Amino acid sequence: MMHAPRGERETPLDRLAPGEQGTIERIVGDRSMVRRLMELGLVPGTPVEVVRRAPLGDPVELRVRQVHLSIRRSEAAQIRVTPR
Repeated sequence: MMHAPRGERETPLDRLAPGEQGTIERIVGDRSMVRRLMELGLVPGTPVEVVRRAPLGDPVELRVRQVHLSIRRSEAAQIRVTPR
């Protein structure tokens, strides 16, 4: 089985629909934001699920390691995942 080159299947987390899952590949952006998101448990290799979005799309509720957390849509756009 051949694997896609890195980045070919990656998509921003904010593009996943509620109920969809992915694996975090990387976080892009300024250093302080990357560190903050990683402190919340959003680290490469971690499975993540989009639970729901607020009516206007912001914030986005995620399930990471059996914990629910909400982040801004702009932050979710900086998280690259491989959909499952």
